[in-house]
Amino acid sequence: MRSKYGKEKKTMRTTDKQFNEFQENIGIFFTQTKLLKQAFTHSSYVNEHRRKPYEDNERLEFLGDAVLELTVSKFLFLKYPMMSEGELTKLRAAIVCEPSLVSFANELNFGKYILLGKGEELTGGRERPALLADVFEAFIGALFLDKGIENVYQFLEKHVFPKVDEGAFSYVMDFKSQLQEWVQRDNAGPLQYKVLVEKGPAHSREFVSVVLLNGVEIGTGTGRSKKSAEQHAAQMALEKLKNHLQEPLSETRPE
Repeated sequence: MRSKYGKEKKTMRTTDKQFNEFQENIGIFFTQTKLLKQAFTHSSYVNEHRRKPYEDNERLEFLGDAVLELTVSKFLFLKYPMMSEGELTKLRAAIVCEPSLVSFANELNFGKYILLGKGEELTGGRERPALLADVFEAFIGALFLDKGIENVYQFLEKHVFPKVDEGAFSYVMDFKSQLQEWVQRDNAGPLQYKVLVEKGPAHSREFVSVVLLNGVEIGTGTGRSKKSAEQHAAQMALEKLKNHLQEPLSETRPE
């Protein structure tokens, strides 16, 4: 018995060390470390340690799902003032879907810290997409309870929202339509797209496009196709125009 007890203590020390490492890596230190551990505790681990007061992450996952919806909605609402409700919903769904959450979890190496039962471990549970997505949501729920909504937002600003800026979800965003709606609303004049540069071999072309408003350049973008380059140019134009919300659109000039 003493040997078994000593083994359990050693396991607990190893677990504590791993979660200390995790907190150092993400730059967030939990006041209630029990919440952090719970976020990474799979039900299979609880089932194998019934005599210990472990809780699985399923309730935290439920909470984290709601917190993610709210914080991502706030970010998109503020970032894209001309985006319709339907477009916002579509983009939010792309950000909080399972493949995206798995990508976020993998980039932060969440899989390394999950507490799994032996059976789940042997069947590759640590890399199972659904499990990783659940852990990411549970972590958001734990962070919300421990640090509050603003700290969750700051975490997402560092690890998730930049991917939106980088165009990771541009496949669900139609920036050209948004720009067209913007200029039509203000009767600002005609839009025109032009390809400035076309370079690279046939299998790896790169295009540089500009969008003009009344003959004035308001955005530039690059892409692997003309369509992609135009979408990026429209995105840049929208970003510029958003910074001039207080000015009449027809007076916007290149920076």
